[in-house]
Amino acid sequence: MTADADLSIRAGAHPFWTPGDQVLWRYRGNGTDEVHICRPVTVVRDDAELLAVWMAPGTACVKPVLADGTPVHREPLATRYVKPRARRVEQWFGTGVLKLARPGEPWSVWLFWEPGWRFKSWYVNLEEPRRRWSGGVDSEDHFLDISVHPDRSWRWLDEDEFAQAQADGLMTAESAARVRRAGERAAGVIRTWGPPFRDGWQDWRPDPSWPVPALPADWDRPPS
Repeated sequence: MTADADLSIRAGAHPFWTPGDQVLWRYRGNGTDEVHICRPVTVVRDDAELLAVWMAPGTACVKPVLADGTPVHREPLATRYVKPRARRVEQWFGTGVLKLARPGEPWSVWLFWEPGWRFKSWYVNLEEPRRRWSGGVDSEDHFLDISVHPDRSWRWLDEDEFAQAQADGLMTAESAARVRRAGERAAGVIRTWGPPFRDGWQDWRPDPSWPVPALPADWDRPPS
């Protein structure tokens, strides 16, 4: 989706949300329309430049598991993407996550803290540009990620998963090349310390009056 298309959705059926609104941040399974990750979040900011949302500690989230209940990350990489899967609801433990997404960009930037609000790192999640709908945003994860540290050093993450996804047919060579180019563009933003890294979000704190959003029963409903 282009930036213009993303903005047209914002200006049309799905206008900007206001701070404190609760929406869903969802990911479809690769190459499918099935939602396999759903995270209720609170809107921090939403305008033509940025969507920022907060996922609070203790949030009930939907995550994929293997059909026998095994966590995906515990399955050997060679069979991780070919075994049948199910979905499970679990609470998000630890500190919360601030997610930042600019319209049309094929990645989002997540901020992590240690207990006591000691800033830990940024995480660049390469993904399809988010599609807005009345209840939130939908995307598709692209396996490859980047970790950015407070000293501005950075490194690629999950290159092995990125390669395995291609080997298992979850990504074509063309789409993988497009994702790699997007990663290089994101790395360029990091090198020049562009937004959102330069914008001081690591000093942001959530409104203490915000409740933890609930996971709705129809969390997997089709986008309206």
